[in-house]
Amino acid sequence: MTSSALNAFSAIRSARPGIAVSLSLLALTVVILMAIFGPPILGLGNELNPIMRLKPPSAAAWFGTDNLGRDVFTRTVSGARNSVLVGLCTAAVVLIIGGTLGVLAGYFRWVDRIVMRLSDGLMAIPGILLAIALVSVLGGGLVTVIIAISVPEIPRTARLMRSVVLSIRELPFITAAVSVGSSTSKILLRHVVPNAVGMLSVQATYVCAAAILSEAALSFLGVGTPPDIPSWGNVIASGKEYFRLAPWIIAFPGTFLSIMVLSINIIGDRLRDRFDPRLVARRAS
Repeated sequence: MTSSALNAFSAIRSARPGIAVSLSLLALTVVILMAIFGPPILGLGNELNPIMRLKPPSAAAWFGTDNLGRDVFTRTVSGARNSVLVGLCTAAVVLIIGGTLGVLAGYFRWVDRIVMRLSDGLMAIPGILLAIALVSVLGGGLVTVIIAISVPEIPRTARLMRSVVLSIRELPFITAAVSVGSSTSKILLRHVVPNAVGMLSVQATYVCAAAILSEAALSFLGVGTPPDIPSWGNVIASGKEYFRLAPWIIAFPGTFLSIMVLSINIIGDRLRDRFDPRLVARRAS
């Protein structure tokens, strides 16, 4: 089920980019509505019902039930809240901290030496291992998960923004602003940052998608969101031992997770084409 949906989505993406973006926006809208209205209306889906354990999808349980008799549909809808919250919060934290460090590193040489060496050290550690270590040290919880996912992503965003700022600072209008005596803060805020916002928005989509995947991976490993709070990662983890008997426990949240990440990436690709016309010309040639 998951592979067929993704194959169809990828085919539409290749053949009709406009349709792919529209479908991606529709998918994200549905997930966001699920995240906002799902838990208040349906609850968290933690109610145990041993009589209904491992039941296939039916009119009573649209996505079937898990090994404890919990409704997979309710848990999948409620799990969207964690994914959206982690993705947006992580993207905001990474863009604010990583973007600021990248702008400063690209404009000031002495900041560049410090930030890049720290970034090299953090990027030498696999992101998922660093996140697991941070969760182990700081303890469980949603805020801890956001911090743990943000730390490995900050150096990547800082390096990207540094490269963008290095190219911007060589442009004629920056030289003109310096020659007329504009202050450094004015140059950064009025000339450098506005011209770097485009690539920063593209990076935001990739960070959001990576954060959603990382949260699901951490929850699947048991070091992410607490078990009493449904997330797509721990819903999938609860069904891994019953995959042959009840594949729907993994299939439905896995499909939602895959389509959401793919939708965000498609929108990011579209934004990248918009803010970097050279890519469009290169593809046309």
